[in-house]
Formats: sequence, C-alpha cells, structure tokens
Amino acid sequence: FHCFLPSLFPSFLVSLLVSFLASSPPCFLPSLFPSFLDSLLVSFFSSFSPCFPLCFLPCFLPSLCGHCKKLAPEFDRAATRLKGSVRLAKVDCTTHSETCGRFGVSGYPTLKIFRYGRDSAPYDGPRTAEGIYQYMKKQTGPDSVLLRTKEDLQAFVNNYDASIVGVFSGADSSRLAEFLNAAGLLREQFRFAHSTDLQLAEDHGIHSECVLLFRPPRLSNTFEDSLVVFKDYLTIGSLRRFIRDHIYGLCPHMTLENRDRLRVRDLLTAYYDLDYHHNVRGSNYWRNRVMKVASKYGGRGLTYSVANKKDFLSELEDDFGLGTSDGGELPFVTIRTRLGHKYTMREEFTRDGQSLERFLDDYFAGRLKRYVKSEPVPERNTADVKVRPQTMVVAESFDDVVNDPDKDVLIQFYSPSCPHCKKLEPVYRELAHTLYYDPKIVIAKMNAVENDVPLGYDVQGFPTIYFAPVGKKDEPVRYEGGRELRDFLNFLKREASHSLVLSGSKDEL
Repeated sequence: FHCFLPSLFPSFLVSLLVSFLASSPPCFLPSLFPSFLDSLLVSFFSSFSPCFPLCFLPCFLPSLCGHCKKLAPEFDRAATRLKGSVRLAKVDCTTHSETCGRFGVSGYPTLKIFRYGRDSAPYDGPRTAEGIYQYMKKQTGPDSVLLRTKEDLQAFVNNYDASIVGVFSGADSSRLAEFLNAAGLLREQFRFAHSTDLQLAEDHGIHSECVLLFRPPRLSNTFEDSLVVFKDYLTIGSLRRFIRDHIYGLCPHMTLENRDRLRVRDLLTAYYDLDYHHNVRGSNYWRNRVMKVASKYGGRGLTYSVANKKDFLSELEDDFGLGTSDGGELPFVTIRTRLGHKYTMREEFTRDGQSLERFLDDYFAGRLKRYVKSEPVPERNTADVKVRPQTMVVAESFDDVVNDPDKDVLIQFYSPSCPHCKKLEPVYRELAHTLYYDPKIVIAKMNAVENDVPLGYDVQGFPTIYFAPVGKKDEPVRYEGGRELRDFLNFLKREASHSLVLSGSKDEL
C-alpha cells in the first residue's frame, strides 16, 4: 500500500488504513467508523492506484433499497468466509453519490470486481453467500494453475467441482497460449489447470497435446465416463463448446448457482435430501436411479438433474404447488421446459424406477397436464364493475381474456404489496372507466405473485404493463410511457386496432 498511501494521508493515518484493510471486514462504509474516517476511506476508495494488490468486491447500494437489504446478510457471510483472500466492501450511494457516479452505478445493488485498483469487471455471479464465496474464490490466483507433478494433477482434480486440465508439450506451445486465453475468459465459471509435461497424463492414456475434463469424483457413476478428452483444434470458441456440452454429464447436481445455466434446456429434476458435503453415498442413491432411467431416454431433448430440496423449497411450493410434506423422504420430480411449461410427477417415486418411466412415457406422449399456478377464476357482477371496472385476470383465464382474437387488451401485472402499483391504481381505474363502453378493448390486471406469467411477457418488477393487440397476440408490446390518464389514452390511440370509444358520450377518440 505504501506506493500511494503516503502521498494521500499523514503517516499515522497510513498505519491506521493499512491495519484496517488488512483485517478485511465485510463492510466499511459507513457503519463501522466515525464520520471523519468514513470520509477518509471514501477518498481512499476513490483514489485507487494500479498497485492495489488484491481482488476487491465493493457493493454499491442505497440505504433504503429492498433488494440491497435482502443481499446484505448474504454479502456479509461471504465476506467472513473470504477474509484474507478477497476484500468485500459496501458503499452507500445515498451518502456517497459522487463515488458511485464515478464508477457508473445506476441500479442497486451493483457489484463490481476491482483488481490492482482498477474496475476490472461487473460481478455477474450468484447473490447467495455460498455463490459469492465460490465465484470470488475463482477470481483469486492465476487463470490456470501450473501442475508440475502427477501428485499435483491428482490433488487438483480431486475437487468438489469439475476440473479442466490442458496438457501440452512445452511452454512455447501455441495451443497452451490459446488455452490460457480461454481460461482467462472462463475462470469465473470453471476451474483450469495446465502442464507442460505430457508424461503427467500418461496414466490416463494421454500421449499428445489435449484438454482433459474431469467430472467431480463425488458424481462418479457406472453410466458415463468421469474423464472426457478434447483433441480437436483448440480455440476459445471450440473449448467453450466442449465444456458446455460435457461439463454436467448425464445428471448433474443442480444448485442455486448453476440452475440458470441448466435451465436453458428442457430439464427434469429430482429433489430430495441431497448432501454431497457429508453424505456422498446417500446422495447418489436416488441419483443413480434417475440416471438408470435417463439412460433409456437419451436423444429425446430432455436433460436431467438432482437437487437438494431444502435449497428449493420456496420454488417447489410457489412454482409447482408442492408442500413440504409431499413425498416424505422420497424425491419430488418435476419437469420445467425452456418455454416455461411445468409438470410434476404425482405418483410416488419407486425404487425400481418404474414410476419415473411411466411419468416420462406420458410426458413424451403428450399426455401430461401442465401445472399452472393460478388463483380461482373471479366471478364478475354488476356491483363490482361499478367499483372496479378493470377485468381481473388469473393464469387460468389469461388465454380467454388477453388472447381474445377480437379484442385489444392492456394488461397490468402487479403485486399486492407494491407501492408503485397502489399509486397507479386510481389512474388505471379511471382509464378502465373511460373506456368502459368500448366493446373492442379490455383494461385488465393480473396478480403476478399468485399467478404464473405466460410466455412472452417479461415481468421482473411491478407494475409491468403490456398491450396485446388484435392480430398480434404473440407479439405483446411493453408499455414504457407515463403514468397519467392522458399518457395511457395517447398510447392506446396510437396502438389500438380501432378508434377508441370514450364512456359517457360514447364519442370516438
């Protein structure tokens, strides 16, 4: 630190800052220090030098942000585990807006990775303590670990996660240079190591340059090889594709951290009391039964995984309607397609795998009924229309109302607890009153917390409003305009398939 700190602060404060930074606390702005030290540290943070030696992950957040409050305990737990290797810090953007602005922070929480005092990359990893820990551990050290002995190789691949090892004929190998470039780009997702001694991999039948993918020892099984060899022409793209196609194998362990990568394909998952840290054999008991059945249905577009049901309890309850008492010690089995269609196996999972085979036969034959999370279809009466003229939509009535081929529909996705939705309510109600006598348009609402949002509607926050016009129901238009009555009317006048009819006079607009 002394390459830049003496020029910024008096010597006694240099010692204080060095001592403070060496302790690697989870948060230094602004909760731990008096205001004068807080200002000092902001100045320090804003004046990073290229000689700053370690990987650093600051979290920029405003003090009242709900998502930030949710992240805070996970962030702090990760900081405790990373102490001594990676520094995690928080910056309150309501107090230190200039610092946040300097680093281009526009949404909250924002996490950035700093290396050697420079903004290296945005943090795009998981937001759980375990996810942050694993992601940031991969940021430390070299992109690829140099292996010198067979013992080094064995120690490296004997890991909880998969390992990618490049074996090359010498330090001047052109393939080695390309491998290291790929490792630099992909290190956030995978573990890389390399050797310049071909004899290191001779025990695996390797006698020429190649890349070896070692699946985790905890997932070894009799249905597939634990080692996959890549001998094709090595480029960053070809290596990325090789890893993508082989890293997970026939039935990977799905976690909160890798679920999004696994769900880009149609995915069957068996959820049970899985714990690979303390009970590898027990965890593989049900996995082996899934793999035995899965091996009979290869090449049909469905992938398979297992997961710890405790990690996904809320998702199982909210997305599939499965309670904690369902199944007992037996696995829950679900299918979630890349289009968002959901299916559950209601029959009890049998140890011989026959029930799973029947479930898959019905799935591939198209006999399964999709699970749709929906509130009851509301009854509509005259008194309710006078108070709430908007059409209340649920998942089960969505197609009938929103996809009515003869009507334009403005649909608001809301949350009952959302303050912005409550603020919009009187305007939206007035809009519905204004267009009440127009027979060709519907002003609708749907509780997106208690109902599944259909494919084609991207709802990440509330309220989210879409317009589904006649003739283009498969291409809904996201409403991005103002929140006043005239803004909605101007939008509908422009986008509707017909001239609007206002209430009262029934004049056309």
